[in-house]
Amino acid sequence: MPTDTAPDKQAVKDYLLGLQDRICAELETEDGGARFIQDQWQREQGGGGRSRVLTEGNAIEKGGVNFSHVFGDQMPASATAHRPELAGRSFEAMGVSLVIHPNNPYAPTSHANVRFFIAEKPGAEPVWWFGGGYDLTPYYGNDNDCRHWHRTAKEALDPHGDNLYPFFKKWCDDYFFLKHRDEPRGVGGLFFDDFNELGFERSFAVMRAVGDSYLPAYRPILARRKDTEYGERERNFQLYRRGRYVEFNLVYDRGTLFGLQTGGRTESILMSLPPLVRWDYDWQPEPGSAEAALTEHYLQARDWIE
Repeated sequence: MPTDTAPDKQAVKDYLLGLQDRICAELETEDGGARFIQDQWQREQGGGGRSRVLTEGNAIEKGGVNFSHVFGDQMPASATAHRPELAGRSFEAMGVSLVIHPNNPYAPTSHANVRFFIAEKPGAEPVWWFGGGYDLTPYYGNDNDCRHWHRTAKEALDPHGDNLYPFFKKWCDDYFFLKHRDEPRGVGGLFFDDFNELGFERSFAVMRAVGDSYLPAYRPILARRKDTEYGERERNFQLYRRGRYVEFNLVYDRGTLFGLQTGGRTESILMSLPPLVRWDYDWQPEPGSAEAALTEHYLQARDWIE
């Protein structure tokens, strides 16, 4: 592991708290109606956080932006499953995680998170890494939105290495995939984990690039789509497709499993779930319809920039 400088946990925490503030302020402005309600909480085993939730807004049906900083004497199973050498170490984990579910079916759901883990043991070098990313889940896709989303991600990462965007994009495509449905959750974006290969300062800069580019990637899309006219058909399809979002978060999502296994606050962990959702048995879209285009055109691993 690179050891250019020792990890600065306070610098990471300060950045994350500021990021939460900035994202909430801009999304409130874009919504133009509701405001985030803050819920500060403490974790009995160590640490705590502040959850912010906006509901029934003009543009946002439910949005959650959560900061957490938790620590403990033992790494949870979700963290040691792919890093068994970390078993028995104490840990600290901090991050910002958010999900925005708009009212309008033509406005996509978005998810983002950035996080930092450090595992320590007396007499040994600390083991640390960054992770995070963001992804977009449309219901009625738009090519321009997809290109903007991915172009913003690429432009954010290119100064840190021209290999990062294609690497993180493929990782996102592979990670946000519902194996039991044999389909991706959305049109992808960025995903990375266990990232420390550039040393602390440069790896931290990569994490900041991801966190800082979320609003430029998502807010213009929400602004363009939030007032599009729609009817009952589009709303029902949105609720049906939200079911896929719930399935992924409860079955596969590593962050959800980590939070639950570390005794985290359940309300904050599950704030990512949409307020309304439906499952229809063996429903199939009409051939050639806008609903069919979602799986046939948009939910495909592809190069959106080219």
